[in-house]
Amino acid sequence: MSRTIHRLAVVLAAGLAALLTTAGVASAHVTVSSQDAAAGGYGKLTFRVPNESDTASTVAVRISVPEEAAMASLRAMPVPGWTVSTTRAQLAEPLESHGQEITEYVSVVEFRAEEGQGIGPGEFLEFALSGGPFPDADEVSYPAVQTYSDGTEAAWIEPTVGGEEPEYPAPVLTLSGAAAADGGDTATTDVAEASASGDGGSGTATTALVLGVVGAVTGVAGLALAWTTRRRTPPA
Repeated sequence: MSRTIHRLAVVLAAGLAALLTTAGVASAHVTVSSQDAAAGGYGKLTFRVPNESDTASTVAVRISVPEEAAMASLRAMPVPGWTVSTTRAQLAEPLESHGQEITEYVSVVEFRAEEGQGIGPGEFLEFALSGGPFPDADEVSYPAVQTYSDGTEAAWIEPTVGGEEPEYPAPVLTLSGAAAADGGDTATTDVAEASASGDGGSGTATTALVLGVVGAVTGVAGLALAWTTRRRTPPA
């Protein structure tokens, strides 16, 4: 009996470990978030880049800005050990900013690791951009390409359609509905982090499942302990 309980506990523990591993991989996407980005306003974008490879390091990250999300001003925050470069593109329709006509915009921002640098296995790094004004929209997609030291790439460019998450979803930023009153600074309304996983309720379901497995393991362990104690305790 005690051997059976022990084996059951081991199986449940292994199942919990597999579940946690799977949940970690599923959420390890390139994501973008902001605490102050608002439609029509200015703000800071933070791109979180986890390394998904067990053997290679991330050595470059290219972030694309679609023309429909073009900003009159866009700057990159320096990252120690990385160089940053930008590519500009012509606008089909010029933008107006502070009385000036803007005919081109930053369409690509690339962060590249210097020699001996990079995001190693089991690590992540954040890259920040600041600019605006953001388009008058509910959300903005920023396709990104992640390059590894072994030459492989992960293209996070697929749109989420019908609520179903693709294998490589593009980072999506949710914008708050109103910009700052003066139009030149950031809004104070917090923006919910736009995780590219877009799972909504699935996160709750995963948590519930994890708790269920933990409860089962704990229960079996308690039963095993009680059984062992009962066998070792001499009768009164």
